[in-house]
Amino acid sequence: EAVVDQLQLDRFALLAVETGAITAIAYAALHPERVSRLVLMNPVARGTDVLQTPRGAAFWAMADDWEMLTENVAGIVFGFGYEESKRYAAYIRACIDQETFKRFMSEPVDVTGQARQIKAPTLVIRHTGLKWLSMESTRELVAEIPDARLVAIEGTYTDHADQTGRAWSEFLGGSPAALGLAPRDVHTILFTDVVGHTEMMQRLGDERGREVLREHERITREVLKAHGGTEVKTMGDGFMASFGSVTRAVECAVALQRAFAEHEGEPLSVRVGLNAGEPIEEDGDLFGATVILASRIAAKAEGGEILVADTVRGLCSGKGFLFSDRGEFVAKGFEDPVRLYEVRWRP
Repeated sequence: EAVVDQLQLDRFALLAVETGAITAIAYAALHPERVSRLVLMNPVARGTDVLQTPRGAAFWAMADDWEMLTENVAGIVFGFGYEESKRYAAYIRACIDQETFKRFMSEPVDVTGQARQIKAPTLVIRHTGLKWLSMESTRELVAEIPDARLVAIEGTYTDHADQTGRAWSEFLGGSPAALGLAPRDVHTILFTDVVGHTEMMQRLGDERGREVLREHERITREVLKAHGGTEVKTMGDGFMASFGSVTRAVECAVALQRAFAEHEGEPLSVRVGLNAGEPIEEDGDLFGATVILASRIAAKAEGGEILVADTVRGLCSGKGFLFSDRGEFVAKGFEDPVRLYEVRWRP
């Protein structure tokens, strides 16, 4: 309020990061005539939210060693051993003293009630790689704000920074190009795989087995076309496809499983996996971590299942899909664990 009064601002957009969301939410609720749009990045609406994860609880355990705590927070943001980390740790200590921090963590600070009173359109950006804050607490906050949209972005602040910039600049009505952000498309990648393909070919023989695979290909291509999917390539017993809309990708996955379940004749047991991100596009093919992880997720599924990364689930918030938490797994070639969700498609 002091800054707004000093600058004599009338209406403005407000951006808050992490625990700063507590102040921003309260201000936006109290002054709807001033806040035109609200952007919350990795927001905390309750002081206790950070204690709900193992990493958050570990931070709290260090509260009595103020220097160690601030250095660890800075190391997670900038990397351990860097000059930026040392400066940031000193900056934290200059902003808040140890006793105030401990009071904030122990007292029931909670602005979810004020969140329900926010009138401004709100964008919530969540980096899924931040392990000190649960994704569930973010979704709960988004559900409380009347006009809120959630954008989930893989990794942490330094990963996909251009994607983060595009999200808030487009929300605020700016041009990504004006901000120097390279135009890169977000794709939802879908992989399918016929379970027990080798055993089926041995049991049916090459000719009959190939007929069954052709039926699988026909069904897959028809459903992809109906849902706006682009076939990237086929691997004989599976497909890789790309979608510009995460909602349509999940709808397509559900339609695929229903089509295979209703198929008459030789049963087709197919697993499906999805991930969303910004793959590298080259000569009609897609490459990179987003694609590899989608493939690993599909391989984790059982026949008849649809598994998605937490990024996909976050982008589908409020779209009417039913998800069940399948826990975390560390995909081969990846350092950080990924939380998976199963899309419930059966009646």
